[in-house]
Amino acid sequence: MESEMITNLHYVDILNEWDPFHLVNGNYDTEIADTIQAIHELDHMDDLAERIQSIYEFSFEKTIPIDNCLQVAKQLLVIKDNDSCTI
Repeated sequence: MESEMITNLHYVDILNEWDPFHLVNGNYDTEIADTIQAIHELDHMDDLAERIQSIYEFSFEKTIPIDNCLQVAKQLLVIKDNDSCTI
């Protein structure tokens, strides 16, 4: 349980640093929560990138290029894979 909490904090750090719309102070709390849920549901980078793109597009009515979403999806799945390897 504690390991999962630490992993989720890593996800939050990555997503806060990403800041795709350059909002300075972030304000992506809802999108980050939805993205973390998606990470738990999805294991493929393309699927996660598409979900991330749709989450942010729904909130901001702007589309993030899929390449940007793929980059962050890859970082998030590396963390997920590393966490699942530590039992």
